[in-house]
Amino acid sequence: MQRILIDNRWQSEQWTPFAVIAADGRADGRADGDGGGPELVGDDGKSARWLYRGFELTLHIDEAEGYYLNLSTAQPFVFVNWDEEEGSGVPRLVTVSYNEAGRLLDGGAQVEGVPLPMEWRDWLASFVVEHYKPEQKKRRARPPSFKGARRDD
Repeated sequence: MQRILIDNRWQSEQWTPFAVIAADGRADGRADGDGGGPELVGDDGKSARWLYRGFELTLHIDEAEGYYLNLSTAQPFVFVNWDEEEGSGVPRLVTVSYNEAGRLLDGGAQVEGVPLPMEWRDWLASFVVEHYKPEQKKRRARPPSFKGARRDD
């Protein structure tokens, strides 16, 4: 999470997710550790960044369409659900499902995207190839009132 100091009469700082990184260079979306408290990893006086550990990115078969939609964009994202708590931005959940992020937003949650790490793309793409089955388009049936109607009259 990143805190940026801003010159605003109503608000002195702005919180936003900055990046998501794999623990120990893992490319499977899993993190290690128990989470613990945030660790300050950088502060230049104008902005500061904190690392929150212990999140696990679990893929679910019923979210395969959401993963597909995310991967089919020009810039895939990891979506971070976060809250402001006691003056700090605190991440609550991470997902790579476009649909799950949309549901969270619809429910009023604070969700922002950060670029999907390149090393996660192949892992996510292989899951999508294995589990995503596009819904077959159904042929639209014409109502009985239109059958036999001539459209050129």
